[in-house]
Amino acid sequence: MKKKSLLLFNAIAISWLAGLSTFTLQSCKNSPNEEMQHKTLETNIPISIGGNSWVVDNTTETGQLISENGLTNWTNSTSTIRTFFHIEKTGDINIAIRTKVSSGQSKIKITLGSSSKEVTINNSTFKIIPIGRFKITQPGYHYVDLQGLEKSATNFAEVSDILIGGKASTGDVNYVKDEFYWGRRGPSVHLSYIIPDDIKEIAWFYNEVKVPKDEDVIGTYYMANGFNEGYFGMQVNSPTERRILFSVWSPCQTDNPNDIPEEDRIKLLKKGDQVQTGKFGNEGSGGQSYRVYNWKSDITYKFLLKGEPSENNSTDYTAYFFNPDNQQWELIASFRRPKTTTYLTHPYSFLENFMTETGQTSRMGYYSNQWICDKNGNWHELTKAKFTADATARKKARLDYAGGSKGKSFFLKNCGFFSNRTTINLQLSREKNGNKPAIDFSKLE
Repeated sequence: MKKKSLLLFNAIAISWLAGLSTFTLQSCKNSPNEEMQHKTLETNIPISIGGNSWVVDNTTETGQLISENGLTNWTNSTSTIRTFFHIEKTGDINIAIRTKVSSGQSKIKITLGSSSKEVTINNSTFKIIPIGRFKITQPGYHYVDLQGLEKSATNFAEVSDILIGGKASTGDVNYVKDEFYWGRRGPSVHLSYIIPDDIKEIAWFYNEVKVPKDEDVIGTYYMANGFNEGYFGMQVNSPTERRILFSVWSPCQTDNPNDIPEEDRIKLLKKGDQVQTGKFGNEGSGGQSYRVYNWKSDITYKFLLKGEPSENNSTDYTAYFFNPDNQQWELIASFRRPKTTTYLTHPYSFLENFMTETGQTSRMGYYSNQWICDKNGNWHELTKAKFTADATARKKARLDYAGGSKGKSFFLKNCGFFSNRTTINLQLSREKNGNKPAIDFSKLE
């Protein structure tokens, strides 16, 4: 009898080390056949709540309930916790959760697609609880929803992982495995504009941006005029604040602006009315300026950037925003970058989400009528670009990224866990606009 018990213990231990969920779900109200299925459900792929989950339609609760350790402080029965993953195969998929309750017991509902199952949890230490078998009918992004039904303690449960297995999981399964901050922000996407080889010494870069209705998501930066040393565009910073933002990186490579020596600091030359200036850090460091401006969706906004060599091995960068309210070009700021002698290089645009709480929401922008002007005053239209994406996309932590062209515009799209992505490094082209910017440079501040 002791020998049989020892063999059974060893079998369970081997299954745990292999990452297999083979525990009996005694508290599930299933038929005997379903109970036998639960005993043998293989769920060997753990998808972390901390990197892949959001509270549906509630950014505030997302920040309060989900951390790198998973789901905690879950008290609201109306809160639906949604966990995303991308899968390449179809067929049966097994679902389990790694969870515990603080005391007593809780009943929760688990949904994938149109199928839902309920489970009662009464273990006070983390255990893998098999849920059941579901169906995947098409490849792409899918999600598992958790919803609390009943609880005897304050919280429904703590959950660290959704686990999957079965036939549908035998192909590529992609989700955020590490660097949760970047994974939850979602992939950033870019348009690198292609300059004809015979065009040199670019002094001006002009671009137009329009955000479609309902695509102006909180936490989004629609960057219009990027260049090798900085970027210029517009943001949605909160439900009540939007900004026009212009920044220039210091030649000193650091994420802490306080570490930059005096000789490497970006110098402010001038700024426009209502413009705030200061330092920035975390993703490189340098000089930053912004103007709070309530830009709106479905309106085209114009951006103009100047870059030219200046005194003592430095370069001056100046940003102008065309205000449609008064039909005037308005100065944002002018910065001097030391240890740099150049005209504008590498003109590009990007779309990024800078708030982890909104990484589950899709957003897009249209970028159109790109022009560059050389130092002699000759304008050249840019109609070709290369689509690229950041490291989060390249390592396949997130696959919800896209870019392309539509008529006379390019577009960028990211986040939201859509399944139709664009090939990275794809060459794009748009129709010519022929609408050369009519700008009297002598009237600019």
